[in-house]
Amino acid sequence: MKWTDSRDIAIELSDTYPDVDPKAVRFTDLHRWITELEDFDDDPERSNERILEAIIMCWMDELD
Repeated sequence: MKWTDSRDIAIELSDTYPDVDPKAVRFTDLHRWITELEDFDDDPERSNERILEAIIMCWMDELD
């Protein structure tokens, strides 16, 4: 997965952290969790606030 795979990342996060409310996650924690995902294969430095926000929005959609 790459940073641009927001939906896939959100699904993995939802499966890995089922009891976490994505609205309460700090960007620093989110960044670390994403880079620790087994299927994540991108440069950790390529993320930015807009990308992390998109992932959080997808994660919230997954919970609905």
